[in-house]
Formats: sequence, structure tokens, C-alpha cells
Amino acid sequence: MNPVVLIAEELAPAAIEVLAHDFDVRHVDGTDRPALLSALSEADAVIVRSATQIDAEAVAAAPRLKVVARAGVGLDNVEVPAATARGVMVVNAPTSNIVSAAEQAVALLLAVARNTASASSALKAGEWKRSKYTGVEVQGKTVGVVGLGRIGVLFASRIAAFGTRLIAYDPYIQPARAAQLGVRLVGLEELLRESDFISIHLPKTPETVGLIGEKELTLVKPGVRIINAARGGLVDEQALADAIAEGRVAGAGVDVYSKEPCTSSPLFAFDNVVATPHLGASTHEAQDKAGLAVAKSVKLALQGEFVPDAVNVQAGGVVAEDVRPLLPLAEKLGRAFTAVAGGVAASVTVEVRGEIVSHDVSVLKLAATKGLFSSVVEEQVTYVNAPHLAAERGVEVTLATLAETAEQPTLVTVRGALPDGRTVSVSGTVTHSGARDVLKLTEVDGFDVEIGAEGILLFLRYADRPGVVGTVGTLLGESGINIAAMQVARREAGGETLMTLTVDQALGADLLTSAAESIGATAASAADLRDE
Repeated sequence: MNPVVLIAEELAPAAIEVLAHDFDVRHVDGTDRPALLSALSEADAVIVRSATQIDAEAVAAAPRLKVVARAGVGLDNVEVPAATARGVMVVNAPTSNIVSAAEQAVALLLAVARNTASASSALKAGEWKRSKYTGVEVQGKTVGVVGLGRIGVLFASRIAAFGTRLIAYDPYIQPARAAQLGVRLVGLEELLRESDFISIHLPKTPETVGLIGEKELTLVKPGVRIINAARGGLVDEQALADAIAEGRVAGAGVDVYSKEPCTSSPLFAFDNVVATPHLGASTHEAQDKAGLAVAKSVKLALQGEFVPDAVNVQAGGVVAEDVRPLLPLAEKLGRAFTAVAGGVAASVTVEVRGEIVSHDVSVLKLAATKGLFSSVVEEQVTYVNAPHLAAERGVEVTLATLAETAEQPTLVTVRGALPDGRTVSVSGTVTHSGARDVLKLTEVDGFDVEIGAEGILLFLRYADRPGVVGTVGTLLGESGINIAAMQVARREAGGETLMTLTVDQALGADLLTSAAESIGATAASAADLRDE
């Protein structure tokens, strides 16, 4: 049965096409709460826009849920902590609408400067009143940009073409970077006092809600025009309406509101306010880009791969192409480590060696952590909750990188200290066979091996002597277990030996115990390295 992808709001046809070949795509009206909760019971993924609420109740109604995708930038309608607690990945499309949003802010600024909307309404009502709608030029004016993130930068570059002077408030950007953009960084109060136009480009956080309120609006330059096409609530709507009524603010362009949908606001009473119903992302191009982006992310997530746009994954953003083949290797090394260790380690180090460390390889620590806990907890282990599972169990996972390797061009090792003082390690690498990546184990607890890191692996430790291989082979054969590969590694004749076998099906605990007893093994374990 194919995984179920539930689409709760309108999505671009091209995005649906990305999913249709591999998944059971179903549709539901996300605003119909009972229907949504019922449909979520069988969903492996759900895709929403802004109208559907995915809160703790919705997450709890979806026992199979692996990913929530928001076809857009904001996540106001997704309860990310609830999803994270369940190991559910949350993804969005962070760059899909940035051009459209920046253009909407420019459009609102120009419309407010030239009284476009009210003049259009008057003319359509039969009134020809040119003098009433005299506006102001943008050229030569000071434009204050509140927030120099991706959209703020796009807005600044576009409005600069009108011959404006640009200042900005953003405590998280370096002055040198602002200077490269042709923008002078100032404090918020200075921006309010100097700007002829103010455009806001901030995310909605506890720190930014109400950033422009009654106090701030007493500091503005008389005649300023304020644009908010970012998030509702960043500007106090009532305070802004009061400032317009008093003449301190000459006009405003508003695309977002503290409560949406919004059909009633004190700002709607003014002709010099251009109000639009949250159209920042409402272009065909943005809709298509958002849908395609989240569809690709959902596909990656359901295939168990790393998703760069996951907002609740503790790793770097973009994963270099050279690093990607190491993700499944690191996860499988984590699984093999737990099997060989026989339990959870007290601390683990993920070592990465080779020229690959010139890239950001921090995601490999996350992948290995995912593997460490995949066989020891009941809940599904994902890139999302793996760090939380480690923290809950007091397991510290660290990353170490070295530019040189002894034999392999790239080597990944999972090494850990166990509560009883023992140290266990498992190493592996990736080679290439044509266009296929081949994952190999190269070391298991100090024994040199070379066997595929795939399928079901058995590890048996015993004292070297004749007849052991035959005994194990016979026992497994009589039980209908086929051996696909086998390797015996020893440090010296007659000394401690490690037998590693790849078998075609899982062994029951009783059979593994019988195999160990038949050869007097000092340790026996099995690792399921099959792809999920």
C-alpha cells in the first residue's frame, strides 16, 4: 500500500503530478474540521496552505503522520511543537513567494503614494477629481526597511531603483552586509524619525508582535506612509488608525491583519489606506513554486531522506551533493552500533574523515543519531525527534572531523562509550558502482571487515577454531535462513574472532540465541539495515 498524501487545500497541478506516481493522493476540505480529522487517520503526509489548522489535536488524530507541509512561507497555522514532539517533520516553502511578497510591498507603497485605489474607486463612481488625489513622488525620499531578510533585501533592491535613500533596522545583520546592499543601518527610533516611507519585512515572533505601536507612532516623521505586507500584528492596527486620523501618518498600505480572514478593521474607514486581503503570495508563479517545493519535500520525507526545508530539524540547511550519499550510511552505522553495543551508549562521537569535511557534514551526526535509536524505542524515530530522544536518555552525541584518512577516501565512524566502560565502534564508507552508491562496513569493534551495509546483518564473536562456520551455516540452513554474504575477521589465529553474516530474513531471538550457543559465542547480535 502506497503512503497516503492528504491535500487539504488547493495545490498546483504540477505539484500533484510530482506525488501522484508514488503515493495515494487524497483530497479533503481542510476547513471542515470533522472531515479533516477523519481523513488524517490514514495520512502519512498532509499538505496545507493557510486556512487549515494543524494543531495538537490534528497531529494526535494522525498516527501514521510523518510530515506536515505548508505550501507557503509562514507557519502560523501549524503547531510546530506538537508535531516535533511526535517526530513529525514540518516543512514549508521558504523562498517560493519572496519575489511576489516584495513586489506586493512595492505595489502598496506606490499605490499609497499616488492614491491609486481611492482615485480608481471615485472615477468608477462617476467622479473626476484630479486635485483631490494629488500624491507624492518616491524619488528622493527616505525609505525605512524594517527587517533585511530575504524579502526585505528584494524590496530594498527594487525600491532603490526609484532613486530613494535607504535606511534599515535589523539587529541581526552586520553593517558591512547592509553597506553592500546600499543600505545604512540605524536604530528603530532613528528609522521612525527619518523615514518618508516605512516598509515592514519581519517574521511574526513574540519579540516582533506589536513592534510598531502607539508609542512608536508618536515618533514618526509627520506625513510618513507605512506599508505592512509581512505579518499581521506587527503593526497595531488601532494605533495606526488613530495616527492616520490625527494626521501624523499620511497613509498606509496593508496586506496582513492580526486576525484573518479580516473583513472589519479600523483602517478600512480611510481613503488613504490601501487594504488588500493578504495577496503577498497570490501570484500564479508563487503558488506554483510553493506547491512544487513542498511536493518535493514530502516525497523526500516519505522516502526517509533528509529534507533541507524542514523547519524542525536540528541540522544545517543545504546538504552538499557529495555529502548526501553519506546520510544513509551514517544512519545504518548508528543502527549497527546499537546492535553491536547491545544497548544505548552513554556518549557517542560521529567521526567523519576525508576531504568531505570541507563541506558542512553536521547532518551526518543527526543521521547517525536517528539510527542509534531506531531499534530501541517504540515510537518512530525521525530526523525531527532523534536529538530529543538522545537528550531524554542522557546520551551526548558529538561530531569530530579530520581531513585525512588512512585507507578510504571518506570514512564515517560511530564510536561510543557504554555505561559499563566498554568502547564500541563501527565504521563504513561509500563506494561507487556505475551510477549506484554502495554502502560498506569497513570496521566493527576493532575488526577489519568489508561487507555491504545493507539487509539483515548478524554479528557473532567467538574463539577462533575449526568448524564454526559450518556449524552456523548448517543451523541457519535447517531453519530456512539463507546466507547472502559472510566474512570472518580475526586479529590472530586462535584468538577472538568476529563473524559477520548477511541473511535474507530476520531471525527470531530464539534462533539467534541457539546460533550463539552452538559455537560458544561470547556475543551475538543482529542489525536490520534494510531501507525503511
